[in-house]
Amino acid sequence: MSDIEGIYEDLEADVSLEKFREAVEAKVEQMGGLADEETAAMLVAHEVGESEVGGIADIEPGMEEVKFVAKVTNVGEVKTFEREGEDDDGRVVNVDVADETGAVRITFWDERAVAAVEELEAGQVLRIKGRPKDGYSGVEVNVDEAQPDDDTEIEVNVSDTHTVEALTIGLSDVTLVGEVLETGSIRTFDRDDGSEGKVSNLTLGDETGRVRVTLWDEQADLATEIDDSEVVEVVDGYVKERDGNLELHVGNQGTVEVVDEDVQYVPDSTPIEDVEIDQTVDLKGVVRSADPVRTFDRDDGSEGQVRNIRVQDATGDLRVALWGEKADIDIGPGDEVALADVEIQDGWQDDLEASAGWRSTITVLNAAETDAGSDSEGGSDSSSLSSFADGGGSKSSASDSDDTSETSADPAESSGPADGEEIEFTGVVVQAGEPIILDDGETTMRVDSGTDVGLGEEVTARGPVDDGVIDAEELF
Repeated sequence: MSDIEGIYEDLEADVSLEKFREAVEAKVEQMGGLADEETAAMLVAHEVGESEVGGIADIEPGMEEVKFVAKVTNVGEVKTFEREGEDDDGRVVNVDVADETGAVRITFWDERAVAAVEELEAGQVLRIKGRPKDGYSGVEVNVDEAQPDDDTEIEVNVSDTHTVEALTIGLSDVTLVGEVLETGSIRTFDRDDGSEGKVSNLTLGDETGRVRVTLWDEQADLATEIDDSEVVEVVDGYVKERDGNLELHVGNQGTVEVVDEDVQYVPDSTPIEDVEIDQTVDLKGVVRSADPVRTFDRDDGSEGQVRNIRVQDATGDLRVALWGEKADIDIGPGDEVALADVEIQDGWQDDLEASAGWRSTITVLNAAETDAGSDSEGGSDSSSLSSFADGGGSKSSASDSDDTSETSADPAESSGPADGEEIEFTGVVVQAGEPIILDDGETTMRVDSGTDVGLGEEVTARGPVDDGVIDAEELF
């Protein structure tokens, strides 16, 4: 084994022996005979080892130089620009590349830009050397050298349209079609240069998952023009990471438009009986009760708001606190909802509860039909609670019955106690406002009382019935 081969064997880098030999010969020539092949081989090995990265995910803006292998996913158009103090225009082209660990935009300048457009195509594998920097859509690499590598196979998606599960950090020029799960309000902020910016958010889902979409400046207004459940196409988005999660961003070069395509998000969920404290989970169930929105003062003097709902699935029920904008979502008893990325915390009387904050997504899957007697401020008559799904002691939905007129009738009117009759009813508090609503697993009853009760408590109401409501003389 030659000295060069021995040094190559100890080299932990993805470079062929032939390429290594060529680099050694170039180094010997570069040094003008001041180094023999062994010394040149050691210098090349050091250079390669210092800059070779394990994958695109390892590239950071602070690195002086990187070498990596990646597949071309998109070749942009050459753009020209004027250089200050020079007669000739500059030229630049952006090329998107990816490997199994992520994606990154690489930039070719001047003569290299023209050659890149003429010679590169999607699906081609390149061996790249360049200098990382912070770019508009994340880290970018200014290319010093790029050579085709026909011997290396890289499995990445090079299609024009991505799915949610195919998104990787650093990916740009993304086209994605998804169902709108939630829209947010427009927020303004001051930039360092004194100008005002705007930002808003959507959450999109497809058959493979969901992703938060951040809309900047001119695109921010789209959040108020698009309705939940519509299908939209994002064009020219770019992927960034925030708090360990991928987000799809859309700037002034991108667009979001409603399209006539069939895309459906199918949420996964954790059974309520299986949730544990400090978990972040997805839940799905039927709303049993919904309290009015409450406002409060934060430590910084600003005003916040929260609304509590109780959600039930076939395994149990759980109180969910909706914070901020989430509190304004139109949700009422009987609605089937999917709650994504909610945090499980200690709740009232040591019960677990879920907290839905800014990162959570609340989607109404099927809205309950509103009865004439419903309380628009978050309360509900007992008929609204008849939409529980079968299983776990819950009730069947009116929409699942062939005779909807019978199931949507008020239980107090159809088979409940007569007006003036003195009764005693024991049940769990599923709504703590006025009226109180109790549920014993088979029947719900409304109760008028001046007593404060908590959701989940088991209480007994005793008193006469008036129009299907217990006028509680005692509540214990």
